[in-house]
Amino acid sequence: MPDTPLTVLCPGPLSSRCADVLARALAGRDTEVLSRPEGLLHGRRLLFALSLDEGGCCRGSQELLFFLRTVPGCLRGCVGGVLIDGPGDLFTKAVGRELVLAADLAGCAFVGRPLVEGTGSLRNFTVQAKNAGCSLEAAYPLAVSELTDRILAFARPRLARPKLLVLHASSRSTSNTLALWGLVREQLADRCAVTEIGLRSGTLVDCAGCPYTTCLHYGEQGGCFYGGVMVQEVYPAVREADAVVLLCPNYNDALSANLTAAVNRLTALYRTVSFQDKAVFALVVSGYSGGDIVASQIVSAMNMNKGFWLPAGFCMLETANDKGEALALPGIRERAAAFAGNLLSQLTG
Repeated sequence: MPDTPLTVLCPGPLSSRCADVLARALAGRDTEVLSRPEGLLHGRRLLFALSLDEGGCCRGSQELLFFLRTVPGCLRGCVGGVLIDGPGDLFTKAVGRELVLAADLAGCAFVGRPLVEGTGSLRNFTVQAKNAGCSLEAAYPLAVSELTDRILAFARPRLARPKLLVLHASSRSTSNTLALWGLVREQLADRCAVTEIGLRSGTLVDCAGCPYTTCLHYGEQGGCFYGGVMVQEVYPAVREADAVVLLCPNYNDALSANLTAAVNRLTALYRTVSFQDKAVFALVVSGYSGGDIVASQIVSAMNMNKGFWLPAGFCMLETANDKGEALALPGIRERAAAFAGNLLSQLTG
């Protein structure tokens, strides 16, 4: 989409390095630069650009987060990406995933791998620089330019009957998360092809951290060093799926062990299969609080790392502790129906 304008949203002052990188990456593009949202920003192609200070903060970003969290639907129909520049090697991804989650819940979809980080040393561009045959400093604006191209080119799918892969590691007899999924699935039964895989039974071995060449070798064969349910069931199902739906009870403010292992084990498949046309959705149920922490982990693991695209409103966040409590929450059926409706609208156009 060469003629599509890009809105660059800079909620705080940019460092000289970040400003220079942006200028080089966006040269010749039709751009509008905003320091803060001026009302609703529906249907925009957005690049959020932030510079962090020595404390890993961008004070202007707090005002932006307040706006995103208190004006529902303010980014409806937008597609975005994020550039964060920092003086050290910490905090860029933490700030990025917090921003992406807030913007997603406000209506903005994100392309796969939507975050470009300029860490203090720029060593995070080592692989990109090697592949491009250039310096770390030159790889930085190239990455921003490539991200911008993908933001402008992104098109939501228009699928007649989306194929959903649902992954969980819960017990049907006690799980509030599975009970909630039952309400959502009722709304999808006639419109989607649904495959559910339970990862609870047996042993799901976590990623061994094989050398790149070993992981690539197994990935090219359609497998992984450890084999098992991931290779036999999950890999083929991911290949076929238009979207992956993760059912995530909040375990100590984290994904459950088996779901974490499954995400890690996707690496071998990711070596040989692009996930950029596959979406990720999630149901997150917390006993007391912290659902946003789990949702942000899914953002960083599945969207920022593995490259699944993130539909607007990708997650449903609920709080329920005792067995059966989720189905007794006030308005739960209406919220489940709304989540299912949004999932369909994101995948069917």
